Amino acid sequence: MGKNAAELPVTEKKHPEVAQALWELAESHAQQDPTFRTTFVVHPPDRGGSHQAVASAGICGRCPAFPKRYVESVEPQRVPVAPGAQAKPQKVPETDAIFANIRERDRDSQDEAVMRLSMDCKATVKIGDYSRGGKTRGDHRAADHDMGCEEKHTPFGVVNEDSGSLHLSFGSSAKTSDFIIDSLYAWWERQAPEERARVTHLQIKADNGPESNGRRTQFLKRMVQFADHIGKSIRLLYYPPYHSKYNPVERCWGILEKHWNGAKLTDTQTMLEWAKTMTWKGVHPVVELSRTVYEKGVTVAKEAMQAVESRLERNPFLPKWDILIRPVSVV
Repeated sequence: MGKNAAELPVTEKKHPEVAQALWELAESHAQQDPTFRTTFVVHPPDRGGSHQAVASAGICGRCPAFPKRYVESVEPQRVPVAPGAQAKPQKVPETDAIFANIRERDRDSQDEAVMRLSMDCKATVKIGDYSRGGKTRGDHRAADHDMGCEEKHTPFGVVNEDSGSLHLSFGSSAKTSDFIIDSLYAWWERQAPEERARVTHLQIKADNGPESNGRRTQFLKRMVQFADHIGKSIRLLYYPPYHSKYNPVERCWGILEKHWNGAKLTDTQTMLEWAKTMTWKGVHPVVELSRTVYEKGVTVAKEAMQAVESRLERNPFLPKWDILIRPVSVV
């Protein structure tokens, strides 16, 4: 149970076998914190689900006095992982096949004409007099919690898996499909002419985020347009839910967080300068700021999406996780 007897609620003291059964029930439904920033697991079932499960398991029958309100109090809950143990990410049925497919695509992409990229958005960065990681550099005091941040920026990163070059875009507006694609346009314009001429195919790894997944209509529409604009084939490879930590760009976010941990990002320029001075594989990133205001919730009408879908070559075995887009010039 992870608690001393003196710390247990009265109900748990009276009915330890029922409390243990509840704990095991919650643990069986738990999944890793999706952000991978804590050692907590989260119990996701809908409210009322635990009471039904407990009743069906006969737990309440063994202890009629065990209150329903206590059973429901475990949903949802954050349960600390035991020291030395790791919570396993929740798996979709295709998880193993998805990873096998990514490995196979990587083996097939050893050709110099293929540029292997990894992209993702990081959690929003709050601008202000905040401590980062619970400590600050220097003698100044900093706020230890959010008192109402007025300025925030969303980082988006594209890393070249082979060269290690990193491009960071900080968006001042909402994290949307349009922000992601516009950042890809900005990244492409930064590539050397000879590099753009050499490449015939982009392979882009991404997580299954709501703004860029394999069913997001606006993202897919803009990605088709991007492929036509650059005249290159693009293969989108997605990681399964709760496995985004395997996306190579996540390592860059870890380096950035470690780099500016303890620094107070009191204004936008300070944030950008800190980002510029980090290094990934010995190279400083290209850093840009976007002030474009993006509208949330943009979708493509069903009729228009049919034309977009006709341009997508979905893997028949993993249609949501492996998508090839060819530019119109070679369709």
